[in-house]
Amino acid sequence: MKTNSLVIKTPEGIVFSQALAGPVTRFLAWFIDLLSIAVLVSALETVLGLLGFLSPNLVGAAFTLGYFIISIGYGIFLEWAWRGQTMGKKLLHLRVVDAEGMRLQFDQIVTRNLLRFVDMLPAFYFVGGVSCWLNRKCQRLGDVAANTIVIRTPSIAEPDLDQLLAGKFNSLSQYPHLTARLRQLVSPSEASTALQALIRRDEFEPAARVELFEQLARHFQAKVDFPPEAGDGVADEQYIRNVVDVIYRPSYMGHRP
Repeated sequence: MKTNSLVIKTPEGIVFSQALAGPVTRFLAWFIDLLSIAVLVSALETVLGLLGFLSPNLVGAAFTLGYFIISIGYGIFLEWAWRGQTMGKKLLHLRVVDAEGMRLQFDQIVTRNLLRFVDMLPAFYFVGGVSCWLNRKCQRLGDVAANTIVIRTPSIAEPDLDQLLAGKFNSLSQYPHLTARLRQLVSPSEASTALQALIRRDEFEPAARVELFEQLARHFQAKVDFPPEAGDGVADEQYIRNVVDVIYRPSYMGHRP
């Protein structure tokens, strides 16, 4: 049975709820991407048209090769550079993520984009659309092969990070190479979970609050091995404050009074 959301529980006990994108929204995102690809192909055709001194056969071969590179490379390049988003997905607030909540890998992006030609058969994404309707996770065949899902990421009001993170010295800021590694390894859903935990911390019962931040702290500590002194005397909730600080405000890291 297909659901509108997917709940993922990591080995560390952290639970993420992902709102799945439906076939209609995904089709609209693909249509925007199709228009973007058409613009790029048109630009390629214009450039090749200026090379009139070349033989028609050579121009035709170059156009065929360029069209293939653009049609395949568009999705691969943008989903890798924009962490699971293309132009259409960005405009409609969608994102490709690993189906198990892990960080999206380059080979997954390549796999799902190479199989796009199969999903498009016989026309207008018929095979992919049917697969999305029947699949519990709303996956097309490329998603099934790559173990990916497409989620909705609705825009929300940005919290006042200066107020939320004000206070103690950030012990992680002394290790810029490790904080850079942490930002690279943390997925958008993991970062959002940590931020939402801080925003809603006063809504939790004291025992649940302690347990939640303990689990979150263990989860992020497993991402990057900071020196022991980075966490000495730092409470779990403060550690998550430090993590959110370096993820969301890397340019403001440093010593705070």
